[in-house]
Parts: sequence; structure tokens; C-alpha cells
Amino acid sequence: MSSNADVTMTCPPPSQGKLITVLSIDGGGIRGLIPSTILGCLESKLQELDGPDARIADYFDVIAGTSTGALVTSMLAAPGEDKRPLFAAKEINKFYLDNGPRIFPQKKSYGFLTPVTTLFGAMRGPKYDGKFLHDKIKSLTNDVTVADTVTNIIVPTFDIKFLQPVIFNTYEAKADPLKNAHLSDICISTSAAPTFFPAHFFKTQDPSGKAPDREYHLIDGGVAANNPTMAAMSMITKEVLCRNPDFNHGKPAEYGNYLIISIGTGSAKQAEKYTAPECAKWGILKWLIDGNFNPLIDIFAHASADMVDIHAAVLFKALRVEKNYLRIQDDSLVGPTASVDVATKKNMEALIEIGENLLKKKVSRVNIDTGMYEVVEDEGTNEEALARFARKLSQERKLRQATLNSY
Repeated sequence: MSSNADVTMTCPPPSQGKLITVLSIDGGGIRGLIPSTILGCLESKLQELDGPDARIADYFDVIAGTSTGALVTSMLAAPGEDKRPLFAAKEINKFYLDNGPRIFPQKKSYGFLTPVTTLFGAMRGPKYDGKFLHDKIKSLTNDVTVADTVTNIIVPTFDIKFLQPVIFNTYEAKADPLKNAHLSDICISTSAAPTFFPAHFFKTQDPSGKAPDREYHLIDGGVAANNPTMAAMSMITKEVLCRNPDFNHGKPAEYGNYLIISIGTGSAKQAEKYTAPECAKWGILKWLIDGNFNPLIDIFAHASADMVDIHAAVLFKALRVEKNYLRIQDDSLVGPTASVDVATKKNMEALIEIGENLLKKKVSRVNIDTGMYEVVEDEGTNEEALARFARKLSQERKLRQATLNSY
């Protein structure tokens, strides 16, 4: 099988093919086991078509990830010694199983003292120091930067000094060294959920010395784009227009050409965790901590993800290309599986099982009135949909290879 370098595009997509291909992975802490399980299935479908060396990064123009989704993105797109992706998709679950308990170390329960210790702990500082996560990513990726990835990546973060989103992406990183941060810094930044991990500070430098160092003061990208699908589409559109203003007669990229797989990390919508009468009595501390959950963080993350899903679903329906957009999400999480940081063996295995069961469920799309996911009767299961997408991705890749070989 030819390497990803063989299909590197000299112009923005879809100049050497027909499609613009995007993979998007939500944030959600240890619940990243759900999308990683689904991605293992997708990669296996691609390998059935194109051989055992096929990797997800070979097929997508962009892989976008927020928080834990950025960690998955980095493992899929970071180059190993052979310049091929560092991880096969099927290996990512093992990474979570091996390292999850050290990223999210579980504290012992002391009965009636637990709420008290939780409250004082939250007042004292973030729940986790993030050091193991940073060191682990650093040891895996070494000095790999955004510009080094084997396909384009997009990772949203949020700068608390300037109160604005910062979206790291391969396109800009190749053009501007001050935006070419290390993957380890980006992953720890976009995972720095308030109350869970500390904000992350780092600097980038211009090797030529022509520009001053740039400082970044970053927290979890989930506060801006927990579902990074639209961030990816916007960045691609910007890149297309910047590099070729006459492309598509000067109009924005034709969204009908997009092929998007967006994978969520699950939510507890159907569990109906919170009610207005209950929340009406809450003060600031209760909004921040409710048992093992952080209501305010939950609300921001799910609102952000769902707004993007609704927007994308309406857009693709309006363009009559609904089948080019696949959103795989479970909205029925309960108990510990709905938490972002319960990294016990039992809970992690339960999350993998949720991912496996999600593959067997029928394709669903969000109802924009209720926010609930409703079955689409004529599209089969999510696994069957992934098989269809795999065939389209394989055909697109072969078309691009043929186009390049004809030059």
C-alpha cells in the first residue's frame, strides 16, 4: 500500500478528487472510549477494502478533535518513525485502558465525608494536575508539532487571557511558526476542562527571530466547540478561498461535496439528570459540583456539541445530501458512564460496550425540536453506514491516486 505522502494534495480539496472528507471527534474525557471503539470498526472496514496497512489518516483531509477527541486525533495523525500514523485505531482503546486510571486517578470514598472532601478539594484547586497526561503524550509524540501530522488536524482551545477561541490547525501551522505548537501542548490545553485540569501556558517561537514569541493561556476547547465539526468545515473553507480565490468561481466551498463522520462521546439526555425545580434552588457551588458531576461543565459541553449537530443536520438536509453526514452519538448514558472521569476498569469496559452496542443501533439524526435522536429507517445500522462511508472513502482515495499518477 502506498504511503499517505503519495496522496498529498498540492491544492485544497477536492481539487484532485470529488469530495472533502472530514472526521470529527467530540470531547468527553474517559468517554473517549466510545468514539475510539467506533473508529476501530471504521478502520477495519477500510482494511477490508484496501489491505491491513490502511489507516484512518489516509482517507481524511481533516481530522478534528476537542479535548479527549484531540488526544484520539493526535494518535491517529501523529507520525511514527516510519512517517506512518503512530497508532492504529484498534490500539486506542488499550491506551485508554492502560493510562486512564493514571490520567484520572480515583480517590477512595470515605462515606459521609466524600461531599465535604470534594467541596474543599474543588476550592483548593483543579481535581487533577494533568502531569501524567502531558508527560505521556510528550513521550509518545516527542517533538511532533501540528505541521508534522500525516494529515491535517484541527483542535479547538480557548485562550482565557484574551477570552477568545484559538483553533490550532495544520494549514496555518505550516505557514506560521507561531501557530505550530507541539501536539503535547495542544492536547493538554484542549483537555484542561475548568475544575478538572489546570489551565496550560506555553510559548511558540519563530526560528528566524523575525517575530516575538507568542504566549498561549489555554483551557478546554469544549467551552467553545465540544463538537468541532463546524470548526473543521470553516477552516477548510477558509483554506480553499485563501489558496485559490477563484476556486468554485469565488464562492465558498460547496458543502454538497463534504463527506463527514462526526462521533460523539455520549450524553445523558434520556436520563434527565437535572430539572428546573431542582436547579432553581442551587447556588454557585451546586452548579459546579453535584456528586460526581459538574452541571455547568455538562451544560456548556452538551449545548456546544448539540448546536453544531443541529446546524450540520439542517445544512445537509437543505442541500439534499443527508447521507453525506453521519453523526454517531448515544444520548442514554446513566450513572458513572455519563461522567468524564470515572476511569475504573468496570466503567471503562462499560464504555467500550456502549460503543459496540452503538454500532448495532440504527442510524439516527437529531430532531431539531426535541433535541433527541430519532431513527432513520432506510439507512441501516451505524456499522452498515460506516461500511458505506468506507467504500466512498476508498473510492475517493483511489481517484486521487489516479489523478496524481496522471500528472
